[in-house]
Amino acid sequence: MTEPTPRQARIAALKAAARERILVLDGAWGVMIQREDLSEEDFRGERFAAHNHPQKGNNDLLILTRPDLVTSLHDAYFAAGADITETNTFSATTIAQADYGLEDAVNDLNFEGARIARAVADRWTEKEPHKPRFVAGAMGPTNRTLSISPDVNDPGYRAVSFDEVYDAYKQQARALHEGGVDLFLVETVFDTLNAKAAIKAILDLEDEGYDPLPLWISGTITDRSGRTLSGQTAEAFWNSIRHAKPFAVGFNCALGAELMRPHIADLSRVADTLVSAYPNAGLPNAMGQYDEQPHETAHFLEEWARSGLVNIVGGCCGTTPDHIRHVAEEVAGVTPRAIPERPVAMRLSGLEPFELVA
Repeated sequence: MTEPTPRQARIAALKAAARERILVLDGAWGVMIQREDLSEEDFRGERFAAHNHPQKGNNDLLILTRPDLVTSLHDAYFAAGADITETNTFSATTIAQADYGLEDAVNDLNFEGARIARAVADRWTEKEPHKPRFVAGAMGPTNRTLSISPDVNDPGYRAVSFDEVYDAYKQQARALHEGGVDLFLVETVFDTLNAKAAIKAILDLEDEGYDPLPLWISGTITDRSGRTLSGQTAEAFWNSIRHAKPFAVGFNCALGAELMRPHIADLSRVADTLVSAYPNAGLPNAMGQYDEQPHETAHFLEEWARSGLVNIVGGCCGTTPDHIRHVAEEVAGVTPRAIPERPVAMRLSGLEPFELVA
């Protein structure tokens, strides 16, 4: 019998941990980086000192220019009780990095982002073997949409094609895989067609000889309408992506926990896989800051956990290691959501779900 590779062993440990307890994802990276009050020079470092585009605010670039800071943030979230950390690669695609003129740096951003996170996770696992740590390769939605025209006068216009989005995600996924991630996290999905490009790119890696990794898909309900930006309800979103057989599905960003709850409840009812939720720390105030305190966020997520709605929890915009510490403490010992067995049916989706039971 062939011995499992270290990555296969980690994936088996991840799945085992998910059966035993509610897993905890890390929190926001943006708010922690903002607290550092970094200069343009901090972002550029030596490698990009002469680059002809401004780089301040390009948080992904810190992987290459301030790896010490990226390492410290992974450490901070693991110390707070996170089981899973995301790579700092939310915008590390050629499409998103084109705004900074750094398309050529994308391979390095993803590979090094994964490598740094892997090293920190392994160190924590060695230190606390009873609580293994895992790395999710973060793949954001890009700053382009395939379903909606950016020109109100030309509804059929698209700034990018499906093939271009697919190619960008394929490059990102390949580098994250080579860097050592345990799973892929396609997150903050506001346009399901973008997510489908990412899903296909990830699944197609197997044709190139890469080992399959668990896939986690997290959408975002953009406002009180209860729909994604491309118009889908929670159940319709699930019907659109369930063919990928994801390890987990959920929602993050846009809303605080109080407003996100009904949508997580809808998803929990229909998804025959793990359900995740990592909301913002409430809604931003007039200054764009998040005022919800760690114990408040934790209170909401504890209620979801005790109500049997979730398998993975964490934090998005405005959440800090202190938020994650409170969340981890509150969900510790709570039984994870039981995955429902749903009857065989034809389930379709447009903006609304459609179900035909035999």
